[in-house]
Amino acid sequence: MNVRYRVELDQSEREQLTALLSGGKHAARKLKRAQILLAADSGVSDEAIATSLGIGGSTIYRIKRRFVEGNLEAALSEEPRPGAARKLTGKEEALLVATACSKPPAGRARWTLELLAGAMVKLTEHEDLSRETVRRRLAENHLKPWRKDMWCVAQVDGAYVAHMEDVLDLYAETPNPKRPVVCFDESPTQLIGEVRQPIPAEPGQLERYDCEYKRNGTANLFVFFDIHRGWRRVKVTEHRAARDFAQCMRDLVDAHYPQADRVRVVLDNLSTHSRGALYETFTAPEAHRILEKIEFHYTPKHASWLNMVEIEIGVLRGQCLYRRIPDRDRLVAEIAAWEHQRNAVSARINWMFSTERARTKLARAYPKTVNDL
Repeated sequence: MNVRYRVELDQSEREQLTALLSGGKHAARKLKRAQILLAADSGVSDEAIATSLGIGGSTIYRIKRRFVEGNLEAALSEEPRPGAARKLTGKEEALLVATACSKPPAGRARWTLELLAGAMVKLTEHEDLSRETVRRRLAENHLKPWRKDMWCVAQVDGAYVAHMEDVLDLYAETPNPKRPVVCFDESPTQLIGEVRQPIPAEPGQLERYDCEYKRNGTANLFVFFDIHRGWRRVKVTEHRAARDFAQCMRDLVDAHYPQADRVRVVLDNLSTHSRGALYETFTAPEAHRILEKIEFHYTPKHASWLNMVEIEIGVLRGQCLYRRIPDRDRLVAEIAAWEHQRNAVSARINWMFSTERARTKLARAYPKTVNDL
């Protein structure tokens, strides 16, 4: 017997369905069921509903039946679907998770779905196991063993916090031309020449260059960045020894900031970044004169991300150095042009991390005091 179900909505049900269709993110199937119910309640025939919504008559019949025999929620929701039993038992799934969290086999950098499926076949009585089964079970446990995450904050102790907050407080100070804050670091770069001349781009054709190249040695970049002026200076050298560092500090005092009372320099803990480097390079009176005008502020160990100049070096590489530069003269000229353009617009870094944010964001990592225990 073919039962014809009649949909009659009350006012609250109509309002609920109208609200469902008017906004928000919902599954397409749920929205289509709501349209069926509202159309049927308005007296639209099944044939007309099927034509306008692009669905079959059996779908309309099922939705109307589930509403009449159940309620509005039953008509809108998914019916339970029968499926095959899970291939992995609870113990086998725990074994899969433990395997995925262990070291990969010898000769492999990481676990893959195929490797895990093969390992499970060896460890269990399954004759085969699909990569899709492995993928689903891993997804349920929020595991992706082929991915790794790198931390940039090492173990936080009292010394780490002291250096971090010292640097962050320095960044937050009101600009003072007599006491500028200059971030300093160095970065090596390769000099790479072409074996064959590149072919320039033309309409419809990308620039082409040979995959072969020749190495012409390396150069070192000493980079200064004034966080308040938006000024930077890049010095190209052959080496980055203590002597080169000392020369940079003298340039900073005598050439770049001769009118400053004291230059606060933010730098990392490289062995050459020391007051002793100046005494090893200059006479004692000269080293003492330079150091009287410099105040070193060191970032915590393994925390060079706190040095703003790291961001500026990244900009330099992306905008200027991401190409083949064959010799030092060309490198110096290209960097000088980039430096001039950046300084002309006083490009600055919008630094958002502060001492207050550090105490909130890294609260759990801060060392526990006696009062906290």
